[in-house]
Amino acid sequence: MTALCQRERKQMDKIIIEGGGRLEGEVGISGSKNAALPIMAAMILTAGKNTINRVPQVLDVTTMLHLLDDLGGYTEEFEGGRIIFDSTDINNYEAPYELVSKMRASCLVLGPLLARLGKAKVSLPGGCAIGARPLDLHIRGLEAMGAKIRLEQGYIYGEAKRLRGVRYYFDTVSVTGTANLMMAATLADGETTLENVAKEPEIVFLANILNQCGAKIKGHGTDFLIIKGVQSLKPINCDILPDRIETGTYMIASAITSGNVKITNCLPQQVEALTMKLRQAGLIVEEAERSLRVISNGQFKGVDITTHPHPGFATDLQAQFMALMAIAEGQSIILETVFENRFMHAAELKRMGANITIQGRTAVVAGVKQLSGAPLMATDLRASASLVLAALAAKGQSKISRVYHIDRGYSAIEQKLYMLGAKIFREK
Repeated sequence: MTALCQRERKQMDKIIIEGGGRLEGEVGISGSKNAALPIMAAMILTAGKNTINRVPQVLDVTTMLHLLDDLGGYTEEFEGGRIIFDSTDINNYEAPYELVSKMRASCLVLGPLLARLGKAKVSLPGGCAIGARPLDLHIRGLEAMGAKIRLEQGYIYGEAKRLRGVRYYFDTVSVTGTANLMMAATLADGETTLENVAKEPEIVFLANILNQCGAKIKGHGTDFLIIKGVQSLKPINCDILPDRIETGTYMIASAITSGNVKITNCLPQQVEALTMKLRQAGLIVEEAERSLRVISNGQFKGVDITTHPHPGFATDLQAQFMALMAIAEGQSIILETVFENRFMHAAELKRMGANITIQGRTAVVAGVKQLSGAPLMATDLRASASLVLAALAAKGQSKISRVYHIDRGYSAIEQKLYMLGAKIFREK
């Protein structure tokens, strides 16, 4: 079944949750979607057989594979979390609307296509409607590197005989922009310096893997990246790092259900901002080298958060944290600084009885004793996760529609929650 047919079918699926139960047990974290997608795009830069392990089996990964196959590559295997992909014959520089419109991360092929083929025709992307997220930063950076770019009929057209090294400053920190220009610079002539870059773990991981393939990148994890261009890169062979957003989601799931959940195969240092806020709220968080345990007795107080790029509080955990604060004692203030339209889940939480007031980029949440189950509609990937968490804690049944959003980024979420004791199932 194609990714598009799969998506159309899943658009009609619903997740049914009977709330009020306590989550207990152990849950393993999948590989990171946000790390896997840039690594997959980086395969365009190589010529040979790439092997990626611990890839999450989510819709966005499937869509990216279809896009890479469409560019002339060949997926030999995608099973059990392993991708074997031959990038030798990539020769098509067009990323069509039918695929790109379903997933914003597909814009990550723009830089690699220009670097390898000297041409790119990439549809303007789609994905979650959580803000404008324009590609201006990507385009200006590639133009500075010598690419001629124009926008026409919903497509980005780019040409460059060979990209050249440049010094480029990001006006705003951009994760996908940093990844795109870093990948493009690996095969450019000369040295590229990128300033005010993203420091997310997924960016550091991408730089490390590219260096293993022969790239010359320094400074990852800081505000500056220095990339010396090389002639070619070896194929990729790597294991994807654990998903820090999935980790945080299950931490909050334990907290919101008065649970006792051990989260394994994770990296606790990647969710330190969330851990600190959960402890401030009065919850118990125990840390080991590659695991966490969150223990809740159902009594916790409201705390304030402000989202920031890493290492600040992740915007991708804001919606889930709002669900938790909806039943906290007292008031909490949530300030969203990363995206301008990321409170769409608040309206659905209010339908469950939450007391939330939105003023621009600020949400004031006054905790209530209990939420009530309701018919709900997901609006984006992380909003859908917040509704699942709220439904787990609510009294009565909730039915969440448009769950294809959650399928874009969470692997087997119903099965994992069911194994922890949740009364949850999918209605086809």
